[in-house]
Amino acid sequence: MTDTAPAFADAPADENLWLEDIHGNDAMAWVREHNARTDAALVNPAYTALEASVLQVLDSRDRIPMVAKRGDWYYNFWRDEANPRGLWRRTTWEDYFCGTPVWQVLLDVDALCRDEGADWLWAGAVFLRPAPGAEYTLAMVALSPDGGDAVAYREFDLATFTFVAGGFELPTAKTRLSWLDAHTLYVGTDTGAGSMTGSSYPAAARVLRRGETLEELAAKEPLFSVPLDHLSGGVSHSSTPGYERDVAYDVVDFFNSRSYLRVGGEWVHIAVPDDMNVSLHRQWLLLRPRTEWTVAGAVYAAGTLLAIELDAFLAGSREVRTIFAPSPSQSLQTWSWSKDFLLLNLLEDVSSTILVLDPARNWAAQELDACPPLHSVDAYAVDEEDPEVGNDYWLVATGFLTPTTVYRGTLSLHGGNGEPAALVREAPSFFNDSGYAVEQHFATSLDGTRVPYFQVGPKDLVHDGGNPTLLSGYGGFEVSRTPAYSGSVGRTWLERRSMVDGLERGGVYVVANIRGGGEYGPGWHTAALRENRHRAYEDFAAVARDIAARGVASPSRLGCVGGSNGGLLVGNMLTLYPELFGAISCGVPLLDMRRYTKLSAGASWIAEYGDPDVPEQWEFIKTFSPYHQLRAGVKYPAAFIWTATSDDRVGPVQARKMAARMESMGIPVWFHEALEGGHAGAGNNAQAARLHTASHEFLWRVLTTGV
Repeated sequence: MTDTAPAFADAPADENLWLEDIHGNDAMAWVREHNARTDAALVNPAYTALEASVLQVLDSRDRIPMVAKRGDWYYNFWRDEANPRGLWRRTTWEDYFCGTPVWQVLLDVDALCRDEGADWLWAGAVFLRPAPGAEYTLAMVALSPDGGDAVAYREFDLATFTFVAGGFELPTAKTRLSWLDAHTLYVGTDTGAGSMTGSSYPAAARVLRRGETLEELAAKEPLFSVPLDHLSGGVSHSSTPGYERDVAYDVVDFFNSRSYLRVGGEWVHIAVPDDMNVSLHRQWLLLRPRTEWTVAGAVYAAGTLLAIELDAFLAGSREVRTIFAPSPSQSLQTWSWSKDFLLLNLLEDVSSTILVLDPARNWAAQELDACPPLHSVDAYAVDEEDPEVGNDYWLVATGFLTPTTVYRGTLSLHGGNGEPAALVREAPSFFNDSGYAVEQHFATSLDGTRVPYFQVGPKDLVHDGGNPTLLSGYGGFEVSRTPAYSGSVGRTWLERRSMVDGLERGGVYVVANIRGGGEYGPGWHTAALRENRHRAYEDFAAVARDIAARGVASPSRLGCVGGSNGGLLVGNMLTLYPELFGAISCGVPLLDMRRYTKLSAGASWIAEYGDPDVPEQWEFIKTFSPYHQLRAGVKYPAAFIWTATSDDRVGPVQARKMAARMESMGIPVWFHEALEGGHAGAGNNAQAARLHTASHEFLWRVLTTGV
């Protein structure tokens, strides 16, 4: 059972604390009863057929198998109908490019589960980087028992396709590790009291040598450690030839961290503000301030990208160079190094732009002509250390009506762009998109801020307020919502038809780019932090009102959906703006903001929301805590709350408690809790199809029939 003691005398009463016993018999009996009730209301032949059509999309063999290059091989993890838990496999470039690759299967996770009588889910692999010219031979494979963030690690031999007998093996925990060499790992894991932070992540890194036990690891002095009230700490080893080094990180909270370089056996702080994004690459130190930074007599705006040689910085120089400065409509999202160039992925009013920077030509910049408007395009290096293809890059493009397409190109030393990128893969369309159009609109929020949103709907849309419309958003943690193709959304929402007001109508899908996200850089995010959280909700409400004002959907035809922080968003739409929506789907959500820091990994988000154990902060937090904002006598829109027992990030209990309180107040609510799948709510394609279809079916029924 979790802690039940209030932090201060006026903490609100909570009649549902018993539901915080995640696997308790009474709590799980409540879950099973509600799952059965939801299934009885949801499942019918039409629903079953719709779910099957979504699973067909997710299992399709025509999907693009995205790959990552390691040495001469291109690795992929794949799930389909025959392999629901998946295959870890690899192929050659020649095979991959031809379109019908022959795959070498390294690990069949379904077969592993059968052999071990377990329910493993793939969680990735950490490769040991070989010496230059040598092939990759070892990896630490991560396996989750339930889809949560806690995983078990096992050493895997890439030559024999087997786990290494007597090799490195770590039990299930929220482990962080890095290879030092073939016989040594840097490991942060749960070794007992004091080894994990209050946010449930490793607080220290130790050196684990081949043959040593977990008990021997626990007895060692940490190589690096952080206070238990910080988010996490650890050590990683960079083995780039000529630039081998150990880097330690102290993650204070989600947006503040400190980086240290090991020099002569001592940890040397890279002395920049804690809210600076720090990136090391070969001789370069790249810095991206999250707030305005004044240094060496110069002022650098938030969101700029700065460069300086690392040795010069460590010697005391602060003569940093601005290599990218965003305009008010731009933001830097990610960057990637090829052998000779730096690729910047930008957003310009939430549409992609890509710049190629050449450090050898005084950081000269050139735009990569590969980004159609209202699309998302991502460019990143294939393998910057391969001497033959070191300047090759992947280009992955997608849009709401444009299936994902993968290109590969080569950057040139003579101007940056090189030859046009060649088409490698093009995913098929999973719904008839010819009758639809993508538009971008701007709503005006309460404080006058212009808030962009994308609208996908029929070209012949009738603006009479009668269109079933689904509004999606997130608005937190500097996460940007960009255009993306979804065959599942196409099938369950866009191309569906029903008789509404005597007219046969399809659905309209809307994505809101509200504050709290990163669409316009760090300032867009910080504008909605903590005591300013309501700006995100005011933005979302402004989009809802704009949809109605433009005649797309009246409130009775407008639904909204969000997960995780987006679940908190739509939970606040339920409690603060019930008049704007006809139905709400709330997934894996934060909802009880009084106790969120005591549940699962909640303490790690104090920088985003505030600390409810500080009375002055609880005063503003309670105003956006849906669990505490429910009121008797209010007409609320229909709600579907869904979560997962195995979610060890947000956890299932906030969703449970919200549904229970709503029921006790006579507020209609549907509830479903998946038993595995972690924070994603799904551990395989069948579970993903179930959650997606259930959410959309609920919303569609309510918005089109009122039932």
